Amino acid sequence: MMNGVFIASSSDDSLARGLADQSRTALQNLPPEIKDLPLHIVPLKPFNTVGLPALRALLNDKQSHEDGASRESSGGEAVKPGFSLTGLAEELAAQERGLVLVMGKGGVGKTTVAAALALAIAELGKKVHLSTTDPAAHLAQTIEGNVPNLTISRIDPKEETRIYTEKILEAKGKGLDDEGLKLLREDLASPCTEEVAVFHAFARTVFEARRSIVILDTAPTGHTLLLLDAAGSYHREMLKKFEESTPGKVKTPLMMLQDESQSKVLLVTLAETTPVSEAAALQDDLRRASIEPYGWVVNRSLSVSTTRDPLLRKRAQHEQKELQRIAGGLAKRLSILPLMTEEPVGVPLLKKLLRAGAQSPSP
Repeated sequence: MMNGVFIASSSDDSLARGLADQSRTALQNLPPEIKDLPLHIVPLKPFNTVGLPALRALLNDKQSHEDGASRESSGGEAVKPGFSLTGLAEELAAQERGLVLVMGKGGVGKTTVAAALALAIAELGKKVHLSTTDPAAHLAQTIEGNVPNLTISRIDPKEETRIYTEKILEAKGKGLDDEGLKLLREDLASPCTEEVAVFHAFARTVFEARRSIVILDTAPTGHTLLLLDAAGSYHREMLKKFEESTPGKVKTPLMMLQDESQSKVLLVTLAETTPVSEAAALQDDLRRASIEPYGWVVNRSLSVSTTRDPLLRKRAQHEQKELQRIAGGLAKRLSILPLMTEEPVGVPLLKKLLRAGAQSPSP
């Protein structure tokens, strides 16, 4: 079942034509494992498929769901981006060092936003380290090529677990007999070992931001919250052990994340009900940990495009409800990036995204 297939109704609309080409190319190049299976196409709808009226309309091709559309679209003035992504980069580059955490649910474009920010800051002449905790992220491919002032790395769970395991075996395995070594290896084979190893790598990356600008593209929300929970547990343990003997000298990753002068969290979302709700829930979780998000980035928005295609214009109207929700109290800073017909992979397209985000018109 191929969902959200777009067919352009306007041949002179470059965005609509590009999106239609994307759909057509995807259908023509199905993987061999599935290309001979029966295929059912669900066309892209002009409304968000949230709620019973929308779901009924999804099942009925003859039903337009115009009543739902009028209810879902909010009135009032269209929301405009308060900050361009370039403007955010300039703010972040005002300091010589610091950590930028790019967070959000899977599939909203965190890696693209992190890479674009890193590129913009590097081009301002600042040293930037771009890293990721997301196993699915492909930072090297997203940037593609050498960029002055920019280094790229990845926290690989398997490699970090191997390094951590070898370190523990070297430190704790001395003097153990074969049975003792066997028991130690069994303990280290626990899934908890990977969590501890990744946390140590995360902590090293966080503390590196005391010397340079570090942008960390995080794993999807659930995995990142596990890391933050580990940071909180480590924080409490360190305070219990050392605060009485060395008051004020204990520094933990959580303390750095809670200090906005050292760390800034950007939440990335789409202008759709579910991603915005998940980002709002993540913001609540962060605030419970005394971490205040610095700003929101809405990615792949039609509201800041110049499309004239009727279906895309209706989808842009639907975005206003979520944009008003974000601008009306969720975000202290809001940047809106337009939907592009090409995946922003490589320096030229990332620069194009930065320019488009800086010049996006509002409807």
